[in-house]
Amino acid sequence: MNDTFLKACRGEKTDYTPVWLMRQAGRYLPEYQKVRSKVDFLTLCKTPELAAEVTIQPVDILKVDAAILFSDILVPVEPMGMKLEFSESKGPILYDPIRNDIAVSKLRRIKAEDDVPFVMETIKMLVKKLNVPLIGFSGAPFTLATYMIEGGSSKNFINTKKMMFQTPDLYVRLMEKITDTVINYLQAQINAGVHAIQVFDSWAGILSPVDFEKYALPYVQKIVSTFKGKVPVIYFAFNGSAMLKKVKQSDADVLGIDWRIDISDAINTLGNDVAVQGNLDPCTLFGTKDMIRDRVAGILHGAKNAKGHIFNLGHGILPETPVENAIAMVEAVHELSSSRG
Repeated sequence: MNDTFLKACRGEKTDYTPVWLMRQAGRYLPEYQKVRSKVDFLTLCKTPELAAEVTIQPVDILKVDAAILFSDILVPVEPMGMKLEFSESKGPILYDPIRNDIAVSKLRRIKAEDDVPFVMETIKMLVKKLNVPLIGFSGAPFTLATYMIEGGSSKNFINTKKMMFQTPDLYVRLMEKITDTVINYLQAQINAGVHAIQVFDSWAGILSPVDFEKYALPYVQKIVSTFKGKVPVIYFAFNGSAMLKKVKQSDADVLGIDWRIDISDAINTLGNDVAVQGNLDPCTLFGTKDMIRDRVAGILHGAKNAKGHIFNLGHGILPETPVENAIAMVEAVHELSSSRG
């Protein structure tokens, strides 16, 4: 296996900078679109043969250094007791949002092997076929809570913050149930064979630093401490560049950096005792190949003092992205980082 990605997670010396892309198995790939045209999104997530197929596609096409399990952060929420649908126009919809004591009491703590066996089956298929590490993942408790409380995406997250501020005991009960579910879910993925895990905190950036520290961070810390030393743990607090010192308190092995901060400034804030992942603006991939190469060079130079660096976008690759530009980015990362010495 090409273990360059895992070495970078651990801060070990690598021959080049490894690269993978968030949402690399996705709509920008015609090969993905062909599979997706046969089934709806949730069915694709729940069909191991198809989920494995689209997980492998970008590894073969882009030549990235890690695969990430094709799934969705809301998959474990459904067996907790919420009806889940994906709308092409609105995104995820969770029916009967969780907003009172009765609703929280009804939620189950899942047993992932029994409740989402298709995820473990997909992982077992993939570890037999891949020649690069496989990343498992989950949403962070706060991000999952926002979807469960709001019933989907939100602009202001008013219902979430009302629960945090008006009924804090209820919020804690909900977060404890979600955190237990996430830990069970990630442990099952590790048991099935993933080589690293990423915790996506997609909505952490809606919180002020003081609220992040109180309402989101402790639950991430519990997850990280559970898996520390088992496999590398990556924590990505999207739109969290203004509170990196607090994000670092998660104690994750690798911290994902979005594009809203120069990566060298992020490293100066974090110190050289934690690996970083990122942080090209996804829209850069609509530029010329020369521009992409130039931006890649800048990020590689900016990350030179990090304990370890995994090249990635600052968020997921966009559906309209030209495949050839994604390939050019990966090639530039490999070529330019190989010639550093």
